[in-house]
Amino acid sequence: MKRHHPMPFGAQLIEGGVRFRLWAPSAASVELCLGSDADPRVLAMQGKADGWFELLAEGVAAGDRYRFRIDGGLEVPDPASRFNPDDVHRASEVIDPDDFEWQDDGWAGRPWHEAAIYELHVGAFSPQGTFAGVVERLDYLAGLGITAVELMPVADFAGRRNWGYDGVLPFAPDSAYGRPEDLKALVQAAHARGLMVLLDVVYNHFGPEGNYLHCYAAPFFTDRRKTPWGDAIDFDGPAGDVVRDFFIHNALYWLEEFHLDGLRLDAVHAVPSTARQRLLIDLAEAVRNGPGRRRHVHLVLENDDNEARYLRHAPDAAKLYDAQWNDDLHHALHVLLTGEKDGYYADYAAAPAAHLCRCLAAGFAWQGEPSAFRGGIGRGESTAGLPSTAFVCFLQNHDQIGNRAFGERIGALAGPLAVDAAASLLLLAPFPPLLFMGEEFAAAQPFLFFCDFSPELAQAVTLGRRDEFARFAGFADPAARRRIPDPNAEETFLKSRLDWQSAGEAPHAARLERTRELLALRRREIVPRLIGIRGDGAQRRSFGARALTAVWTLGDGSRLAVAANFSADAASGIARPGGRLLHAVPAAADDALRHGTLLAWSVVWLIEEADSGP
Repeated sequence: MKRHHPMPFGAQLIEGGVRFRLWAPSAASVELCLGSDADPRVLAMQGKADGWFELLAEGVAAGDRYRFRIDGGLEVPDPASRFNPDDVHRASEVIDPDDFEWQDDGWAGRPWHEAAIYELHVGAFSPQGTFAGVVERLDYLAGLGITAVELMPVADFAGRRNWGYDGVLPFAPDSAYGRPEDLKALVQAAHARGLMVLLDVVYNHFGPEGNYLHCYAAPFFTDRRKTPWGDAIDFDGPAGDVVRDFFIHNALYWLEEFHLDGLRLDAVHAVPSTARQRLLIDLAEAVRNGPGRRRHVHLVLENDDNEARYLRHAPDAAKLYDAQWNDDLHHALHVLLTGEKDGYYADYAAAPAAHLCRCLAAGFAWQGEPSAFRGGIGRGESTAGLPSTAFVCFLQNHDQIGNRAFGERIGALAGPLAVDAAASLLLLAPFPPLLFMGEEFAAAQPFLFFCDFSPELAQAVTLGRRDEFARFAGFADPAARRRIPDPNAEETFLKSRLDWQSAGEAPHAARLERTRELLALRRREIVPRLIGIRGDGAQRRSFGARALTAVWTLGDGSRLAVAANFSADAASGIARPGGRLLHAVPAAADDALRHGTLLAWSVVWLIEEADSGP
């Protein structure tokens, strides 16, 4: 079976050659340079309406290299390149998508309520640091109970290593990880094991090195709005249709040509609100009317503004977005486990159990209330009517580990009893859970911020990274900031690579087995009951600053309950919810709860079947 997403730009194979098309409204002329850098074959491209340049080049085939020469001088890669074998500054390669023969035509995906997500960085996940290295661990992930592998961004970035959020060629899998066919082989191998594959995509900015669009397509950006990365992408300006089409085709390209099961859109809150709404709605409708009509395709947001509107849909309308990453739940839980109050944790420090309670019952903790961390600005929207499956929950992810100065995982910040309790809460709650690679066996390796920029930019990034932490009390002293690892040093990346040997050693092997057991229990007892779950919220109650209970009505009418105490001291006066015991940590916690006491660092899960009537 062949899969090929046709695009109105880039290099498209046709009968006898290749059609090249580039949007370059800021250029007076564009030439196509074929072959070697030293002796290229140069062909003039024809100027068309609205800034487009086009050429039908005979005799060009898959595997040939090409660049675009702007106004007789600067040579640039194709912004829609399917592959750049020699990194982002060099020539693009013509790719024939039909060269890959797909064998997974029977795969229709999995419904969203079955999602148990495993986020990984391709370069740091395996010793090889490649797509093939991920394939070697797919049996392990399926056996663990994972149903969805989420790849951090793979779009081509400058250098040999990067988190992926600095991509500049959004259609080209980075050559450090392999060729496009290697990513397709990974997706196909995952499907053969019943695993979905989701991809993190970045539509809010380009990386700081290797983006040439501003040289020949200035209307792609606007200086009217700024982002943390510079001028904003201009989604709603005079050329907004072209800009939106570029990214919408990118989404469709990954879903159709690579047969991916879904996308996670990074930091959409960084797109200005009006442009954001137009982009997100247009993109979702294109996906739902395209690949989403034939199989399960899932769209997930990261949106710090907690805009619940994108998670809603009318009864007779297609869903826009399936879910959003729920930072609120993470932040409240992190405060309970670590006591940290710096930065955005300050908003949760006064009543962390109450915030966690609201997250368990209603998704977001902030639904329009003023956020002190954000200067008193109201944050969020009401989640009334949204089911729990609309909120992806996690104890760790790449941001919450890697944005720390030393990349510490939760096991370095909280004791094992606290982490066990949090894992029990996360993996059995009626939300799609997400694990970050290595979390399942309590990996000791940090996940540090790493990149590989050219020398001048590398120095600026290193200094900027250290300056970011100057507002934190622990880094007020410049000497303390100098101890923060250099993001551009190869050693920083190597320290972040998983040590798989430790997974079979104490105490990691015991944590791995507990994770496997919890995911099996989730699959057996929770997942089937999530079908048809309504957005009625949950009954909830917090007890002091650190204990709580919550009860959900699931899709089959059964009632799922949790009682939790995230404290080193026991909590008393707590009534045990009804139902049979599903799981307790520690093992004696349910016996104590029957007497009105929640033990230190304890979580008790109960299930009560639906009333079958007379």
